[in-house]
Amino acid sequence: MTDDFSGIERWVERFEDPEREAWQQPERVVAALGLERGDVVADVGAGTGYFVPWLSAAVGDSGTVFAADVEPDMVEYLRERADRQDLVNVVPVLCSYDDPRLPAHSTDVVLFVNTWHHVEDRVAYAERLRDDLRPGARLVLVDYDKNPERPHGPPPEHCLSPEEAIAELEQAGWWLTKRHDFLRWQYVLEFSTTD
Repeated sequence: MTDDFSGIERWVERFEDPEREAWQQPERVVAALGLERGDVVADVGAGTGYFVPWLSAAVGDSGTVFAADVEPDMVEYLRERADRQDLVNVVPVLCSYDDPRLPAHSTDVVLFVNTWHHVEDRVAYAERLRDDLRPGARLVLVDYDKNPERPHGPPPEHCLSPEEAIAELEQAGWWLTKRHDFLRWQYVLEFSTTD
């Protein structure tokens, strides 16, 4: 993850834009994850924690949400947000560019929203995740397609097509198990290490 996301104020304004709910549909994305009470989910590249309230509600008080980001300012903001919104099951995590730093064998679902295209060595990262998660864990990507007419997100040349993402993850030992097409400008891909 190579972009500079320091300077929290500008990112809060951008990531928490009220119009985002209409095009990103966080409630529907989280519902598609099929999370259950007591599950442990990691939002890697959580940023300001836009998805965190929905994830927190889905796993309930007996579950855990690891909200991981590489920027210390973002992690501090995540901590403050969890306190402010009384999200007692949210654990902010300062991850590194090549390691999400999740507790070993702790996570049922790892979610990347608008983040996977920032990861530099995605195959190695996905291999590490495969080894660090619980057996049968799922990896879910929500990311921008390469459509040049898309009004949100980075330029198309910075994005991956769904086919590119699938090929990389298969190379790392993940297999596509579900594909959701309800977002207009993004794809939602779910992977597992078992077929």
